[in-house]
Amino acid sequence: MKKLLLLTLIALHCATLHAADSLRYKIAQMLVVGFRGTEFTQKNHIYGDVKNLHVGGVILFDYDAVSKTRGRNITSPAQTKKLCTDLQNLTSDKLIISIDQEGGKVNRLKTSAGFPTTVSAKYLGKINSADSTRFYAKKTAELLHNLGFNLNFIPCVDVDVNPSCPVIGKVERSFSANPEIVAKHSRIWIDEHRRRSILTSPKHFPGHGSSANDSHLGLTDVTKTWTRRELIPYRELIKSGHCDMIMVSHVFNRKLDPKYPATLSKKIVNGIIRRELNFHGLVITDDMAMGAIVENYSFEVALEKSVNAGVDMLILSNNGKTYDPQVAQKAVDIIEKLVRTNKISKERINEAYRRIEAIKKRL
Repeated sequence: MKKLLLLTLIALHCATLHAADSLRYKIAQMLVVGFRGTEFTQKNHIYGDVKNLHVGGVILFDYDAVSKTRGRNITSPAQTKKLCTDLQNLTSDKLIISIDQEGGKVNRLKTSAGFPTTVSAKYLGKINSADSTRFYAKKTAELLHNLGFNLNFIPCVDVDVNPSCPVIGKVERSFSANPEIVAKHSRIWIDEHRRRSILTSPKHFPGHGSSANDSHLGLTDVTKTWTRRELIPYRELIKSGHCDMIMVSHVFNRKLDPKYPATLSKKIVNGIIRRELNFHGLVITDDMAMGAIVENYSFEVALEKSVNAGVDMLILSNNGKTYDPQVAQKAVDIIEKLVRTNKISKERINEAYRRIEAIKKRL
């Protein structure tokens, strides 16, 4: 009898541990993490983040904003390909290896490091030639595929409402002030990436093109400048089946939510993206290290609000004002605690995990 009781207790204990591990695994899959290093070593925290914590993805940069130095992850084509290969081989899961390779000024793969030349979205929109856009989209997608990337955070579907916007118009990231032209060229970029098994993520929902400020630096209020015309590219891309995922931005618009920026807003993520636009695929945050978030919310509050808003994956770039090798571990610990204390439901985690599984099956 005692032996049976002991075996039962052991089984229950193991089941509890398994459940805990399963929850932590699902939470870790929600994270896309940045790191320093051009070569893969076991001493780098990303080794444990991928192999033991099981984060869902990584993001690579050429520039380290904290130290203000170049060569953070990318120094040459051969080096970048080896780094991507080593990262992917570290796990039996399919690891998302992502980059922001728009072309023009938002260009992680620079000619100075031996990569091909690129052009900006504004350049392509101004020409407004499908053939020209397809040429550069194909060139970019082939390069990323050969290097080992499987997610490119493109296209930038922000409408060029304010040409002086420091983070969109001024740096030529928008195809046009005409949302139909934005949608037209975005579809071409997405198609060319899909042909090479690379996911894309239209951004920055619900629209950053009318802003006068940069959300990298602090709160960006578009209440007086944003209009629903900026949703047209998203409507068009969703309708035509061109949205693998949507990146939601940190812009604040009190007409849409009087309290929270888009990333933390249930009214915007669940209300507009899910209900109004009828998109039920994966939603990912813009970088949670940006000033609009870190200067106004604690890490725990930001994680709680974004997950409860309906976000499925969170970018923790480690490339803002500080660098924290423990950021992924801390995020998993915090979200797990929030689930255990019923501040985030298990179903919300399961819902996010189902979408992540679905998107990874396409890689």
